[in-house]
Amino acid sequence: MSNTDRYVSPLSERYASKEMQYIFSPDKKFRTWRRLWIALAETEKELGLPITDEQIAELKEHADDINYDVAKAREKEVRHDVMSHVYAYGVQCPKAKGIIHLGATSCYVGDNTDIIIMTEALKLVKKKLVNVLSELASFADRYKDLPTLAFTHFQPAQPTTVGKRASLWMQEFCLDLEDLDHVISTMKLLGSKGTTGTQASFLELFDGDMDKVNALDPMIAQKMGFSACYPVSGQTYSRKVDTRVLNVLAGIAASATKMSNDIRLLQHLKEVEEPFEKSQIGSSAMAYKRNPMRSERIASLSRYVIADALNPAITSATQWFERTLDDSANKRLSVPEGFLAVDGILDLCLNVVDGLVVYPKVIRKHLMSELPFMATENIMMDAVKKGGDRQELHERIRELSMEAGKRVKEEGLDNNLLSLIAQEPMFMTNEEELAEAMDPSRYVGCAPAQVERFLKEVIAPVLEENKELLGVKAEINV
Repeated sequence: MSNTDRYVSPLSERYASKEMQYIFSPDKKFRTWRRLWIALAETEKELGLPITDEQIAELKEHADDINYDVAKAREKEVRHDVMSHVYAYGVQCPKAKGIIHLGATSCYVGDNTDIIIMTEALKLVKKKLVNVLSELASFADRYKDLPTLAFTHFQPAQPTTVGKRASLWMQEFCLDLEDLDHVISTMKLLGSKGTTGTQASFLELFDGDMDKVNALDPMIAQKMGFSACYPVSGQTYSRKVDTRVLNVLAGIAASATKMSNDIRLLQHLKEVEEPFEKSQIGSSAMAYKRNPMRSERIASLSRYVIADALNPAITSATQWFERTLDDSANKRLSVPEGFLAVDGILDLCLNVVDGLVVYPKVIRKHLMSELPFMATENIMMDAVKKGGDRQELHERIRELSMEAGKRVKEEGLDNNLLSLIAQEPMFMTNEEELAEAMDPSRYVGCAPAQVERFLKEVIAPVLEENKELLGVKAEINV
C-alpha cells in the first residue's frame, strides 16, 4: 500500500523534522521498552533476586534487533501490546524469558517510556528555541538603531527601532525558555509502582523487605538517566505532567504567532519581508504576489498547538482513582502531534528570521509621513522656551494637526503640518529649523540602548550557557 491511498499526517510529511519524528517513532518506543526491561532485571538482580548474568547478557544482545513480525502476530491473538512485546522478546531470549517484566505492570514500560520520550523531545525543542533566539539576537543587533514607526492599536505611535521590536519577540521566547527549562528539570520517571501504585508485587518478590523495594525506583531512574521517580502514583504517573508539557509547547506557539503576525503586517506595509525564493509562486492567480506563507504557516500550526493543549488538561481532570484507560488513545495523538507541530513551527521561525529582508527606505517613508505629528511635543517645548504660552501653543497645534490630518486622509496629499506651524508666528520658528528637528533618531527614546542592554544582560548569558546547542539550520520541506 502506498502513501497515496491512505491518510498520512501532514505533520510527518510536511512540517516536522526527521529528528523529532524519530523520537516519537515505534522503533524509539519499543527500543526504550527493552532498555527499561533490562534496567528492571539488572536492578532486581542487584537487589538479590535469582537473575543471572547470562540472562542479562541475552537481554542486552537483543535490545535493538526487535522482531516486530512476532510481536505483531502475537498482538492479533492476545490484543495486548505490552504482553505481545514481552512474548517477542522472550522468543529471542529463551534463557531470560521467565524474568522479563518481572513484577511489573504495563505502565512500567508504557509510562516510563512516555516520560523518557517527552523529555528527549523537550530537549530538542529547547535546542531549536535557543537557535531562534540566536538568530533574533543577530537581527536585533543589526537593526537596533534603525528608526521605524511604532504602533499601538495598529495606529501610528511614537517611533521605536526595528531592533527594539525584535527584542519584544525575543522577550516572549525567553519566557518560554524559562518555562521549558523548569519543566525539563522537574521531569521524573514513574518508576516501578505496580498495578495500583502500591508496589505490592515487588514487596512480595523481595519477601517483605521494604528497604529493597524503596531502593528499586532510584536505581532504575539512575540507569535510565533520571534523577528520581515520582514518589507516589496510582498505576500511572499523574497526567498533569502531560498538561505541564503541552502548556509549555502552547506558550512557544503563542510567542511564535505574535512574531509571525507582526511580520505579516509588516510585509503588508512593505517594510519587512520573509524569505521569498527565486522560483516561489505567491498566488495561482496573481503572479505579482509575495504572500508571507511561512509566517502564515507558523500562525496556522500554532493555533493547532494552542488548542491541542486542552487535551491533556481534560484528560488529567477525568482520570478515575488509580487508573482508567480513557487517556491512552488521546495521549497517542495529542502529545506527539503537539511536539511535531512545535518542531515545525520552530524550524519555520529559524528559516524566516534567518532570511528576513528589511526595506529601510520604505520604513523611513512611512515614518516621515507621521513624524510631524509626533514632533509637535518637542516643537511646542521649544516655543515655550522662547517665551510662548504652553496652553495656547497646545491648542493651536491641535487645530493645525486636525487641518493637516484632514488634508492627508480626505485629499490624499502629503502631511503639511510643519509648513502650517512655520507660518504661525506664535511658534517663533521656520521650515528650515523644523526640518532639522525631523531627524527620526531624536524620537526613538532609549530604544537602541535598551536593545544593547537586553542583548548583553539577558540574551548573551542564555546563548553562552547553551552554546553547545547553537548551529542549527532549518530545513523546510514545502
